Amino acid sequence: MARSLTDEAIDRIREFVSSGRFPAGSKLPPEHELATELGISRSPTREAVKALALARVLEVRRGDGTYVTSLAPSLLLEGLGSAVALMQGGSVLELTEVRRLLEPAATGLAATRITDAQLRAVGELLDAMHEAIEDVERLTVLDAAFHRAVVSAAGNETLTALLDGISSRTLRARVWRGTVERGATHVTLSQHKAIYDALADRDPAVATAAALLHVDTSERWLRAHLDDLRGLDGGLSPAS
Repeated sequence: MARSLTDEAIDRIREFVSSGRFPAGSKLPPEHELATELGISRSPTREAVKALALARVLEVRRGDGTYVTSLAPSLLLEGLGSAVALMQGGSVLELTEVRRLLEPAATGLAATRITDAQLRAVGELLDAMHEAIEDVERLTVLDAAFHRAVVSAAGNETLTALLDGISSRTLRARVWRGTVERGATHVTLSQHKAIYDALADRDPAVATAAALLHVDTSERWLRAHLDDLRGLDGGLSPAS
Protein backbone atom coordinates (compact mmCIF):
# COMPACT_ATOMS: atom_id res chain seq x y z
CA MET A 1 0.00 0.00 0.00
CA ALA A 2 1.40 3.39 -1.04
CA ARG A 3 2.33 5.76 1.74
CA SER A 4 0.69 9.18 1.72
CA LEU A 5 2.60 12.44 1.71
CA THR A 6 1.21 13.11 5.19
CA ASP A 7 2.77 9.85 6.44
CA GLU A 8 6.07 10.87 4.90
CA ALA A 9 5.86 14.29 6.55
CA ILE A 10 5.12 12.69 9.93
CA ASP A 11 8.15 10.41 9.61
CA ARG A 12 10.42 13.28 8.56
CA ILE A 13 9.35 15.52 11.44
CA ARG A 14 9.82 12.61 13.87
CA GLU A 15 13.32 12.10 12.46
CA PHE A 16 14.06 15.79 12.98
CA VAL A 17 12.88 15.54 16.59
CA SER A 18 14.75 12.32 17.41
CA SER A 19 17.96 13.56 15.75
CA GLY A 20 17.96 16.79 17.73
CA ARG A 21 17.22 19.02 14.76
CA PHE A 22 14.09 20.05 16.68
CA PRO A 23 14.88 19.26 20.34
CA ALA A 24 12.31 19.19 23.15
CA GLY A 25 10.88 22.65 23.77
CA SER A 26 12.10 24.10 20.47
CA LYS A 27 9.96 26.07 18.06
CA LEU A 28 9.40 24.72 14.56
CA PRO A 29 9.84 26.96 11.53
CA PRO A 30 6.69 28.56 10.05
CA GLU A 31 4.58 26.16 7.99
CA HIS A 32 5.86 27.28 4.59
CA GLU A 33 9.49 27.01 5.71
CA LEU A 34 8.90 23.61 7.29
CA ALA A 35 7.20 22.35 4.12
CA THR A 36 10.16 23.55 2.06
CA GLU A 37 12.63 21.84 4.40
CA LEU A 38 10.64 18.62 4.23
CA GLY A 39 10.32 18.86 0.47
CA ILE A 40 6.58 18.29 0.82
CA SER A 41 3.68 20.62 0.06
CA ARG A 42 2.02 22.67 2.80
CA SER A 43 -1.25 20.70 3.01
CA PRO A 44 0.29 17.32 4.04
CA THR A 45 2.77 19.19 6.24
CA ARG A 46 -0.14 20.84 8.04
CA GLU A 47 -1.89 17.47 8.49
CA ALA A 48 1.32 15.95 9.81
CA VAL A 49 1.64 18.67 12.42
CA LYS A 50 -1.96 18.09 13.51
CA ALA A 51 -1.34 14.33 13.86
CA LEU A 52 1.84 14.85 15.88
CA ALA A 53 0.03 17.36 18.08
CA LEU A 54 -2.59 14.71 18.87
CA ALA A 55 0.26 12.33 19.70
CA ARG A 56 1.66 14.97 22.12
CA VAL A 57 4.90 15.25 20.16
CA LEU A 58 4.08 18.80 19.05
CA GLU A 59 2.09 21.61 20.65
CA VAL A 60 0.38 24.20 18.49
CA ARG A 61 0.14 27.53 20.31
CA ARG A 62 -2.32 29.79 18.59
CA GLY A 63 -0.74 33.08 17.62
CA ASP A 64 2.71 31.90 18.65
CA GLY A 65 3.69 28.86 16.60
CA THR A 66 4.34 25.15 16.89
CA TYR A 67 6.67 23.72 19.52
CA VAL A 68 8.11 20.32 20.34
CA THR A 69 6.71 19.21 23.69
CA SER A 70 8.80 18.10 26.65
CA LEU A 71 8.61 14.56 25.19
CA ALA A 72 8.17 13.27 28.74
CA PRO A 73 7.00 9.62 28.87
CA SER A 74 3.94 10.62 30.90
CA LEU A 75 2.94 12.96 28.07
CA LEU A 76 3.71 10.67 25.14
CA LEU A 77 1.94 7.73 26.78
CA GLU A 78 -1.05 9.81 27.84
CA GLY A 79 -3.30 8.19 25.25
CA LEU A 80 -2.66 4.67 26.52
CA GLY A 81 -5.40 4.91 29.14
CA SER A 82 -7.99 5.80 26.52
CA ALA A 83 -7.01 2.81 24.41
CA VAL A 84 -7.15 0.51 27.42
CA ALA A 85 -10.66 1.71 28.25
CA LEU A 86 -11.87 0.28 24.93
CA MET A 87 -10.44 -3.19 25.52
CA GLN A 88 -12.65 -6.08 26.57
CA GLY A 89 -12.54 -9.75 27.47
CA GLY A 90 -9.31 -11.51 26.61
CA SER A 91 -7.49 -8.26 25.91
CA VAL A 92 -8.16 -7.16 29.48
CA LEU A 93 -6.74 -10.38 30.85
CA GLU A 94 -3.64 -9.89 28.69
CA LEU A 95 -3.21 -6.45 30.22
CA THR A 96 -3.43 -7.91 33.73
CA GLU A 97 -0.60 -10.23 32.72
CA VAL A 98 1.41 -7.20 31.65
CA ARG A 99 0.73 -5.61 35.01
CA ARG A 100 1.77 -8.81 36.78
CA LEU A 101 5.08 -8.67 34.91
CA LEU A 102 5.76 -4.98 35.49
CA GLU A 103 4.39 -3.91 38.87
CA PRO A 104 6.16 -6.46 41.13
CA ALA A 105 9.45 -5.66 39.39
CA ALA A 106 8.81 -1.93 39.80
CA THR A 107 8.00 -2.44 43.48
CA GLY A 108 11.22 -4.40 44.00
CA LEU A 109 13.17 -1.63 42.33
CA ALA A 110 11.42 0.93 44.50
CA ALA A 111 12.64 -0.89 47.60
CA THR A 112 16.22 -0.11 46.56
CA ARG A 113 15.57 3.52 45.66
CA ILE A 114 12.77 4.87 47.84
CA THR A 115 13.66 7.92 49.91
CA ASP A 116 12.56 8.52 53.48
CA ALA A 117 10.16 11.21 52.28
CA GLN A 118 8.64 8.90 49.67
CA LEU A 119 8.27 6.15 52.25
CA ARG A 120 6.46 8.52 54.59
CA ALA A 121 4.08 9.44 51.78
CA VAL A 122 3.32 5.77 51.11
CA GLY A 123 2.76 5.21 54.83
CA GLU A 124 0.38 8.16 55.07
CA LEU A 125 -1.66 6.78 52.15
CA LEU A 126 -1.80 3.39 53.86
CA ASP A 127 -3.04 5.00 57.09
CA ALA A 128 -5.68 6.91 55.13
CA MET A 129 -6.84 3.66 53.51
CA HIS A 130 -7.38 2.11 56.93
CA GLU A 131 -9.41 5.16 57.98
CA ALA A 132 -11.57 4.90 54.84
CA ILE A 133 -12.27 1.21 55.31
CA GLU A 134 -15.99 1.42 54.42
CA ASP A 135 -15.80 4.22 51.84
CA VAL A 136 -15.36 2.55 48.44
CA GLU A 137 -14.90 5.78 46.49
CA ARG A 138 -12.27 7.04 48.91
CA LEU A 139 -10.51 3.67 48.95
CA THR A 140 -10.42 3.69 45.16
CA VAL A 141 -8.69 7.07 45.07
CA LEU A 142 -6.26 6.20 47.85
CA ASP A 143 -5.46 2.81 46.34
CA ALA A 144 -4.51 4.42 43.02
CA ALA A 145 -2.37 6.99 44.84
CA PHE A 146 -0.70 4.28 46.94
CA HIS A 147 0.36 2.21 43.94
CA ARG A 148 1.46 5.23 41.96
CA ALA A 149 3.57 6.46 44.88
CA VAL A 150 5.23 3.05 45.15
CA VAL A 151 5.97 2.76 41.43
CA SER A 152 7.13 6.39 41.24
CA ALA A 153 9.69 5.61 43.93
CA ALA A 154 11.39 3.29 41.44
CA GLY A 155 12.53 6.44 39.65
CA ASN A 156 11.52 5.27 36.16
CA GLU A 157 9.09 7.71 34.57
CA THR A 158 8.38 5.46 31.60
CA LEU A 159 7.48 2.55 33.85
CA THR A 160 5.24 4.80 35.93
CA ALA A 161 3.46 6.08 32.82
CA LEU A 162 2.93 2.56 31.47
CA LEU A 163 1.41 1.30 34.72
CA ASP A 164 -0.74 4.43 34.98
CA GLY A 165 -1.99 3.73 31.49
CA ILE A 166 -3.09 0.16 32.15
CA SER A 167 -4.94 1.05 35.35
CA SER A 168 -8.67 1.69 35.39
CA ARG A 169 -10.55 3.66 37.99
CA THR A 170 -13.82 1.97 36.96
CA LEU A 171 -12.72 -1.56 37.66
CA ARG A 172 -10.55 -0.49 40.60
CA ALA A 173 -13.78 0.76 42.23
CA ARG A 174 -15.57 -2.50 41.39
CA VAL A 175 -12.80 -4.55 42.99
CA TRP A 176 -12.95 -2.45 46.16
CA ARG A 177 -16.74 -2.62 46.23
CA GLY A 178 -16.60 -6.39 45.95
CA THR A 179 -13.91 -6.52 48.63
CA VAL A 180 -15.99 -4.48 51.05
CA GLU A 181 -19.16 -6.47 50.35
CA ARG A 182 -17.52 -9.81 51.04
CA GLY A 183 -15.81 -8.54 54.18
CA ALA A 184 -12.30 -9.07 52.79
CA THR A 185 -11.06 -5.50 53.14
CA HIS A 186 -8.63 -6.48 55.90
CA VAL A 187 -6.99 -9.01 53.56
CA THR A 188 -6.40 -6.45 50.82
CA LEU A 189 -5.17 -3.84 53.29
CA SER A 190 -2.81 -6.38 54.84
CA GLN A 191 -1.33 -6.92 51.37
CA HIS A 192 -0.74 -3.18 51.06
CA LYS A 193 0.86 -3.23 54.51
CA ALA A 194 3.18 -6.05 53.42
CA ILE A 195 4.29 -3.94 50.46
CA TYR A 196 4.93 -0.98 52.73
CA ASP A 197 6.87 -3.07 55.26
CA ALA A 198 9.10 -4.50 52.53
CA LEU A 199 9.81 -1.00 51.24
CA ALA A 200 10.59 0.17 54.77
CA ASP A 201 13.04 -2.73 55.12
CA ARG A 202 14.56 -1.86 51.73
CA ASP A 203 14.11 -5.54 50.80
CA PRO A 204 13.57 -5.86 47.02
CA ALA A 205 12.90 -9.61 47.04
CA VAL A 206 10.15 -9.37 49.65
CA ALA A 207 8.73 -6.23 48.04
CA THR A 208 8.53 -8.01 44.69
CA ALA A 209 6.82 -11.02 46.26
CA ALA A 210 4.34 -8.86 48.19
CA ALA A 211 3.37 -6.92 45.07
CA LEU A 212 3.03 -10.13 43.06
CA LEU A 213 0.65 -11.59 45.64
CA HIS A 214 -1.45 -8.43 45.58
CA VAL A 215 -1.65 -8.27 41.78
CA ASP A 216 -2.46 -11.98 41.65
CA THR A 217 -5.36 -11.46 44.07
CA SER A 218 -6.81 -8.74 41.85
CA GLU A 219 -6.31 -10.86 38.75
CA ARG A 220 -8.10 -13.82 40.32
CA TRP A 221 -11.04 -11.56 41.19
CA LEU A 222 -11.15 -10.27 37.63
CA ARG A 223 -11.14 -13.76 36.11
CA ALA A 224 -13.91 -14.87 38.48
CA HIS A 225 -16.11 -11.89 37.66
CA LEU A 226 -15.26 -11.29 34.01
CA ASP A 227 -18.58 -12.58 32.71
CA ASP A 228 -20.53 -10.37 35.13
CA LEU A 229 -18.52 -7.28 34.22
CA ARG A 230 -18.23 -7.80 30.47
CA GLY A 231 -19.45 -4.82 28.49
CA LEU A 232 -20.24 -2.62 31.49
CA ASP A 233 -19.04 1.00 31.73
CA GLY A 234 -17.85 1.03 28.14
CA GLY A 235 -15.59 -1.99 28.50
CA LEU A 236 -13.28 -3.56 30.99
CA SER A 237 -9.88 -2.48 32.13
CA PRO A 238 -7.40 -3.92 34.64
CA ALA A 239 -8.15 -3.78 38.34
CA SER A 240 -6.06 -2.22 41.05
